[in-house]
Amino acid sequence: MWDFQIGRSVSIMMRTWPFIVFRMIVYFGITLTYIVATGTGAGVGYGVGHVSTDPDGPLSFALWGGVVGFGVVSIAVYWIREYILYIVKAGHIAVMVHLIDGQPVPGGRGQIAYAREVVKERFAEANVLFVLDQLVKGAIRAITGLIGGIAAFLPIPGLGGLVSSINTVIRLSLTYVDEVILGYNIRTNSASPFETARQGVVLYAQNGKTMVKNAIWLAVIMWGISFVIFLLMLAPAGAILWFMPGQLGGWAFVLAIVFAWAFKAAFIEPFAIACLMQVYFRTIEGQVPDPDWDRRLAEASLKFRKLKDEALASFGGSRWTQARAQ
Repeated sequence: MWDFQIGRSVSIMMRTWPFIVFRMIVYFGITLTYIVATGTGAGVGYGVGHVSTDPDGPLSFALWGGVVGFGVVSIAVYWIREYILYIVKAGHIAVMVHLIDGQPVPGGRGQIAYAREVVKERFAEANVLFVLDQLVKGAIRAITGLIGGIAAFLPIPGLGGLVSSINTVIRLSLTYVDEVILGYNIRTNSASPFETARQGVVLYAQNGKTMVKNAIWLAVIMWGISFVIFLLMLAPAGAILWFMPGQLGGWAFVLAIVFAWAFKAAFIEPFAIACLMQVYFRTIEGQVPDPDWDRRLAEASLKFRKLKDEALASFGGSRWTQARAQ
């Protein structure tokens, strides 16, 4: 079935509990902000609606107030995504990589400071890591088509529509590949993060069938858990909205999704990354990047070509990185 060890991934999560707590604070803090902003917007809209001559004014204004509050927080989360990647995700991945390799890591709150130094040593600024992450994500999208998607596993004629749908599932299962490549980057500790990322993407592609198989199994497990969490979160979300003005029952569904997202980001996401890094590090052991796969990726993906340009340029010195930093 799958090649990762669930027990080992759970053990890694337990040993990195400071980061789990840190992620809980960040992601559930964002959830709380969503709730407060949505409730405040709905409350203000409800009050303004009483001035309107429309009998449905309070409810209508409350609904739009909630939408505005929700939208403002979403924009703020979008703008702090670099910080979350640099401090929360990359730091946690750095510690998990060391644990997978059997290296000692500090315990307690010192673990976060230690991980921050590791990340800072590899990526001087958050925008450099963000550019690298975006290029890797773009390059990864080309891999599904190059390995033939599900057709590589089920070479049965006459299943075009089904194969297309399942290939979509495969693409969605590649969500955490960029984090796996980031882990490879930290593990190798090379002088050029962009060159190491290029090699990491090529190694992933040449072992695509093994990696995609495990990613699909992991995606099924995660989606099942996330759906259960979503159902469980409907009750507290509905309880919170009970105290909001107007009949905003539809927001219970939205807030339940946000609750489930926060839980997934805090607990399920690091588990998935730990599982995939186990498989990736073990699979590529002793391998070197295949030039043929390097060429195929360059032909198929603009982002991979930009990644190669960054690797050839001096660190942080290409026009692509400079443009992103401005």
